[in-house]
Formats: sequence, structure tokens, C-alpha cells
Amino acid sequence: MMVFTITAVKDATDDCFRHKSDNQVNNRQAEVLIDGRLQNEKWMNVRPGDVIKLENNTFVAADVLLLSSSEPHGLCYIETAELDGETNLKVRQALPDTSELGADIRRLAEFDGVVVCEPPNNKLDTFTGVLFWKDNRYSLNNEKMLLRGCVLRNTEWCFGMVIFAGPDTKLMQNSGRTKFKRTSIDRLMNTLVLWIFGFLVCVGIILAIGNSIWEHQVGTRFRIYLYWNEVVNSSVFSGFLTFWSYIIILNSVVPISLYVSVEVIRLGHSYFINWDRKMYYPKKDTPAEVRTTTLNEELGQIEYIFSDKTGTITQNIMTFNKCSINGKTYGDVYDDFGRKTEINEKTVPVDFSFNPLADRKFQFYDQSLIKSIKRGDAMVHEFFRLLSLCHTVMPEEKNAVQSPDGQIKLYCKGADTILFERLHPSNEELMSLTSDHLEEFAGEGLRTLALAYKNLTEEHFKEWSKILQEANTSLDSRNEYLAAAYEEIEKDMMLLGATAIEDKLQEGVTETIASLSLANIKIWVLTGDKQETAMNIGYSCNMLTDTMNEIFIVAGHTVMEVREELRKAKEHLFGQNKDLSNGHVFCEKMQESKQGSVLEETVTGDYALVINGHSLAHALEANLENEFVDVACLCKTVICCRVTPLQKAQVVELVKKHRKAVTLAIGDGANDISMIKSAHIGIGISGEEGMQAVLASDYSFAQFRYLKRLLLVHGRWSYFRMCKFLCYFFYKNFAFTLVHFWFGFFCGFSAQTVYDQWFITLFNIVYTSLPVLAMGLFDQDVNEQNSMDYAKLYEPGQLNLLFNKRKFFICIAHGIYTSFTLFFIPYGAFYYTAGEDGKHIADYQSFAITVATSLVIVVSVQIVLDTSYWTAINRFFILGSIAVYFAILFAMHSDGIFVIFPNHFPFVGNSRNSLGQISVWLVILLTTVVSVMPVITFRFLKEDLNPTQTDQVRKLQKARRKQKPLQNYMRRVYRTNSRRSAYAFSHQEGFGKLITSGKNM
Repeated sequence: MMVFTITAVKDATDDCFRHKSDNQVNNRQAEVLIDGRLQNEKWMNVRPGDVIKLENNTFVAADVLLLSSSEPHGLCYIETAELDGETNLKVRQALPDTSELGADIRRLAEFDGVVVCEPPNNKLDTFTGVLFWKDNRYSLNNEKMLLRGCVLRNTEWCFGMVIFAGPDTKLMQNSGRTKFKRTSIDRLMNTLVLWIFGFLVCVGIILAIGNSIWEHQVGTRFRIYLYWNEVVNSSVFSGFLTFWSYIIILNSVVPISLYVSVEVIRLGHSYFINWDRKMYYPKKDTPAEVRTTTLNEELGQIEYIFSDKTGTITQNIMTFNKCSINGKTYGDVYDDFGRKTEINEKTVPVDFSFNPLADRKFQFYDQSLIKSIKRGDAMVHEFFRLLSLCHTVMPEEKNAVQSPDGQIKLYCKGADTILFERLHPSNEELMSLTSDHLEEFAGEGLRTLALAYKNLTEEHFKEWSKILQEANTSLDSRNEYLAAAYEEIEKDMMLLGATAIEDKLQEGVTETIASLSLANIKIWVLTGDKQETAMNIGYSCNMLTDTMNEIFIVAGHTVMEVREELRKAKEHLFGQNKDLSNGHVFCEKMQESKQGSVLEETVTGDYALVINGHSLAHALEANLENEFVDVACLCKTVICCRVTPLQKAQVVELVKKHRKAVTLAIGDGANDISMIKSAHIGIGISGEEGMQAVLASDYSFAQFRYLKRLLLVHGRWSYFRMCKFLCYFFYKNFAFTLVHFWFGFFCGFSAQTVYDQWFITLFNIVYTSLPVLAMGLFDQDVNEQNSMDYAKLYEPGQLNLLFNKRKFFICIAHGIYTSFTLFFIPYGAFYYTAGEDGKHIADYQSFAITVATSLVIVVSVQIVLDTSYWTAINRFFILGSIAVYFAILFAMHSDGIFVIFPNHFPFVGNSRNSLGQISVWLVILLTTVVSVMPVITFRFLKEDLNPTQTDQVRKLQKARRKQKPLQNYMRRVYRTNSRRSAYAFSHQEGFGKLITSGKNM
């Protein structure tokens, strides 16, 4: 009951922290129109049908139909970063009839429209509904909806009617269900405990059968020496009673207290992460935080990382870097000889002091661009005019823009692959030159866009406006009509140039990804961004490189197209290998290993897979998911573009299902919540997109680079410590308990215990609990720097090498061997033995004390051998536990306590008598040596003949540690003795006489 109580209290503490976080969201205030006036109401109390008021820079509390706003024509601007990761503002517009309601509270309170719409779903980009109001019917779409998770921007106020609230909102529909997460070690421990219980039953049956046989053959004659109060005549019934007696005596082999110890260790590891100053981000005063304390060791077993892009890998801050205008590039710096030079701290930036509106933080180094602007270069001015007008950044100033000469212009900005198809044939030469510039920019990891314009006549524009209006009012195939209208006007444009924008990576991202790749961790990027953007970032952080053998792009719109593209990718991966190209053989090979290592060894070279959201929707279907996983998991890098939050979760579930691998998901927005909940480990970045991801995560910190330290240091150490703790715990319990089994063959299987009852009670609680906890909390095989420098040290956790069923059986065998030596060496030594005083010492009580003392010393020596990293706490706990054992032993065997409690402490004076004889200590020494010598021998030979990488790094670490004192000593010598003298290092007669004698040496 104590074990269950402690575990329940610990889990309840975790739930309380989550409940507190949820309350912070649920208790946010919203202005709701109630009884004709605006009242503050908690988010949790907002209901469908309520009319609410939203103000600038506030979160949208529910899925709302926009009724009116402070902007003309019912417009409002929203940021959807928490939904799709995009920080550019999007426009929403109310129906013309409802926009007339304005901010008139009376008219809004009287609004009695009825909305009939689709049921709650997770599709963020679509909405279908109809508003019935004043005998009219109005068509509703996504452009008139404000979804929960959006932020109102550059709009003073707006009113809307709640359509979906709470769990019915599209954001929450994409969040997925919260799952109870357990580590692989937890699941293995549950299995092993059942096995141990089965082992206990088997041992009990063996001893019960032995008792029945003994009672039948010997017991009836033995009652003369050991009188029974109630005689049991049936040997079978005696065996039955003995079975339950031994179940009680041997129950300590079932490690129930193990669960409490494991929770204590996990809690300690959690605090180590919380206290780690190297994961503290001072700019935002944000430390790392463990939000789920039961998953720490699984951080050391990660095989797949699924990461968001915007705000997770990048800073979500766009910076103008370079451009190409009319065939000339700007942004590079050249020396006096016309050679391109690198930009560094000494490079002088452009002086923008002539422009009072310039951003003082912005730095640009190419002086030639400013010169072109100042001398009135028409194309350069047209370039920046396009940038100032064609964008989704909504300025606070509401000034109308009109061409001074009345010329109507079409400005267009987009991907070069799309825009170049719409250029006038006369742009052929300029397009070729600009394409070269774009390739150069993309090679530097910059995000590029092409710019073009077109002069329109007023007649042409009016005709096209009519076509656009008809398309907008069409009820059927509206999207197709709109696409045709845009296609009609976006042709025969003139190329102006291209921009190169840098979405700066967070500090240390490239190094972190490189280290995690060396640790054999595969990183998949799941982003809502466009393919070109995602690939550019992939190049920036070296996930994609020009040296890769092939980058497979899957962009099919139908199941057959996606299947064909995946098939071609698979054939390319395996070349001409006919067997592996065959689907049946392929599947058989895949099943040979959990990680598909057979095929991974077959594939040579580096490959990447890039897949779009519409293609991924088909790839995730049941008939294609196997082929998608097969190809994706054999690629070094996988980038999924334009994916929905639900698709992110589906990709994670797919890898969990087919690879049986430990997964980690990391993101910073509400669109990452479902992915974070689906993965074994969910990490939230407290970035630019709010705290939704953090609230749903298991761990949180401020920067992506901290992931390296979390996994390679804290994760690896947690896994290493937990495995060591479990191995020792199982060994200790079997060594302690099975002594009773051997004793059963010499006590007539009478369920007599070897040890004193107090020793049995205190062994696990007092004598051996603290040293193993200290090892589980503080031990480390290599230091933190080497853990990060040698990323390959992470692989044992991925392969589950440090604790598995094989390791468990080795620990059990070790414990059985130790119990055998603990019983039979003292038994053999005491057989017909007399003490130093000539008295017989082979009594039960002396034997019990000798075995118990040997056990305490043996398990203490064993933990000394198992400890890799010594601290003052380890030393104190080990030596203290031994000292406490002897103190309690002599106290319980003293005359005084026997006088007070004669029935409870029958071993009066025995410890002084037994431990006062040298022969007893020699038996204890022999038992200890025989118990630990095989372990010492095996480990010595293993480290010498077949060292692991950890062994090699530890040797290197020790060598460096020895070099430091020597180097410090040499520095002191050099500092204190500045006079150079060869004689100072010569302490014996040299070869001076021989040299001056002229003899040939």
C-alpha cells in the first residue's frame, strides 16, 4: 500500500501542474455580449451562439464568425502562427450586411442570425456553412472565420458570433487526445516482475514438494526433537502450508519497493534538468522545465526526432540579405580589385542616417545599392515600390497608394518556378541571368522570391474586374473560376528581379543537428511552409546538401502518382538489385530487424525525401503507408511540407507503428500539439508562437540547441543510471533472498529463515537503500563534455543494450551465484569447527550473523565495483550503511535491549561472540573474495580484450585528467624558476670527462 500511495501522490503532483497550466488558459477573459451589454467571461464559459468582442493583439477564444470590425468593409487581420506556423498576416472579411452592425451594441444584441454549418472537424483551411438572417441566405467560407489560436492584429476591435467552442474548435480537433505515456523500461519492468512472481511460485513449489517428501520419510521421527503443538499427519498438507510459508519468506525477491525507488530517481533526474544553467535562456529568463517526470530515461533512447520548422529551428525573424535587380546582384562586398570578400565584424555597413524611417537594427553592406537608389535608377525604384506594395504586412498607418501618373500596374511576387512561366518572351535573357542569381542565393540557404510587373490599361483592368467579381459570387466551382481569372491577368509580365531573404536559424541549430545525426538519430522536419521554403531551411542547417546522392521529391496529386514516385525512389535506393526491388522480398527483409538495419546496410550514400501535404495525405493511407515508411526511413533526411497538424501526428504514429522506435516531437506552436502528444517524448519551445505547445509538452525550453544537451547528456545519463540501478537492484534482491532456498535443504524445508527477523526487515530499507539510490542519481560513465563530443556513445540506449531481458537473466544468475557462495562457504567453514576458545561455533545464530555480515559487505563491494563516478555522497552512503549495520547489529544483540524486549531480540550477545573471532572474519573475507572475483576478472578481461567505445572514452578521460596536474605542475616550475640551467635537471655524473678525453664513443 505504501508503494501505491507514494506512486499515486507523485502522479497526482504531475497532474496538478498540468491542471494549473490548463487553468491559465481556461481562465483567460473574453468580452461577451450578455443582456445587452459587454461582460467579462472566462474562456471556459464561452458557448456557441455568443457574440464576443475581440481587441487588437488578443487571442481568439473560439471559432468565430466575423460580424463587423473597426476596419472599412468589415476587414480584419489575423496572425495564424499557432495554427500553421506562418507569421505573415492574413485578411478576413465580414459579410457586407453584417459589417454594417459596426460597434452598435444594441443592434449586435438583437442579432438573431442562424448558422447551419459542417460538424466539428480538424480541417483548418476549409469551412462550409450558411447564415440565415432577415429572410436572406448567405454563403459562409473560411475567409469569414476567425479560428481559435489566431491573434487579432492591426485591427482595433471586431465582433463575432461563436460557432464552435472548447473541444469542438478546429485547433482542439487537431490537438489529439492526451495519452498516458510509459517508457519501454516501465513496460519491461512490469513483465519482469510477473516473471519473478512466477519464479517465486516455482521455488515455493519445489520447497513444498521437498517438505512433503521430508515429512513423509523423516519428519515423523524428528518430532521427538522438535515438538509440534498441533500435529499435521498429512505430508501433502504440510507441503501445502510450507508453500505459503515460503511465499511469505521469499516475497522480497519480488521488487515491489523497486517502483518507489525508480520514482525517486526519476524525480532527482528531473530536478537536475530543471537546475541545468546551460539550458537556461537569459534573454527570456526561461529555464528548462520537466513537465512529466516519468520519461527521463527514454530521453536516452530516441531514434527519430520530428521537428517543426518556423520558430523551432528558425528564429521566425526574416532579414533582407541580397537581391537581383534587372540582372545585377546586390548584397555582396568587393575589394578594390573587384574580388568578392567575406562580411565580418570589420566590414563597414551602409549608413542609413539619411533616411529617418530606417530600421536602426538592420545592417546592409553593399554600398552600390544605395548609390543606385540615390541616382534615381528607374528599375531599382520600381523594385522597391513593388516590395512596399506587394506584401502581407499590414501597416498601422492607413494611407491610400496611387500611381502619380495614373498608370495601373500589376505587381506579382512568387516562386521562380511559377513566375517564370508567366513572363513575356522578351525576358528570356534576363530570366536566364536571374536564374543564375537565384541558384547562387539558394546555395547560400536564402529564401528566394522572383518579382515581376505588368502595365495594365484601364479598359483591360475594368473587364478583368468584372470577371473577378463573377468568380467571387459564384456558388459552384468558385475556386476554379478564381484560378482562371488570375491566370488570365498574370501573363506576359516583365521580370524585375528577385529577393533573397534569410530566415535566420536559431543559434547552434546546425551543430545540434550534426551531433544528433552522429548519434544515429534521424530528424524529420514537418512544417506547414511551402516546399521551397522548407528546402531552403534544410540547406541552411545542412540537413540537405549538394553532395547528397539524390533528393526525392514526392508531389503527386493522386494515389497512383504518389505510388509511382515512391516506387521510383525505392528503385533508385537499391539500384539494380532485383531481389530488393521485389515487394515480397522487400517486406521479408524489413521484418528481419526492428530498425530495418538489413536494408539500411544495403543502401549506400545519402538520400533525402521531400513530400508535400497533398501527397502525404495519400501516402498515409493504408495501402501506401508501408511503401512510404520503407522509403522515408532509409533516407537521411525527410521533410514534409504543407502538412496539417493532424498529419504531423499521423506521421509520428506511422513511425511508431512500423518501426517500434522511440520518437520525440518538438515544436513551438499550437499546430504542433497533436504531434507532441503522439510522440513518446513531446518537447515544447517557448518561442514566438505562444505557450500552447509548452502546455501540452513533457519537457520545455527556449532554444532548439538545448535539445543536444537534453538528449546526449541528461537523456544518456538517465538511461545509464536507471539501467545500472535496475541491474544492481535485481542482483541484490536475489542474492539476499535465495539464501533461504539453499538453507531449506538443510532445515527439513521447514520455512526457517537464515537471518534474524530484524535483518530481513532492515536490509532493503536501511542497509542497502541509500548507496543504490546514490548510484542511480549521480553515477556517470563519462563527463558531460565527452558525452556531447562523442555522440556515438548514445547508441547503446537506442539499441537497448544496457538493460534488456538478456541483462536481466545475467543479473539473476549473478545473484544466484552470490547467494550460493554466501550460504555454502560459511556452511562448509563452520562444519565441525571450533572457535579460538575451543568452543563449538557452528550454531544457528552464529551462522546467521556470519551470512548476514558477508551479504552486507559483498553487496557493498559490488556497488563499489559498479560505481563509475565517485562523489562525497556515494562514499558517505556506502561507508555509512556499513557502519549503521554494525551499530544496529550490536545494539539489537545487546543485553539491555534483550532485558526490555526478550521475545523480540533473541540473539543476545551473539554478535560480540561471533565477530570477536578471527576465523569468522576470515570466512567473511573468503566469501567476499569468491563472490566478487568472477566479476572483477570478467570486467578486466572485457575492457582489455574487447573494450566498448565507452571504455575507450573513459580511458581517454582518465589520461587527460592525469595530464592536467602534470601540466599545472610544469607551469608552476616554469613560473618559479625563470633561469635556464641544464644542471638543474642533472642529478648524477654526466659524460663530461669522456667527451673531453677525445675517445670515440
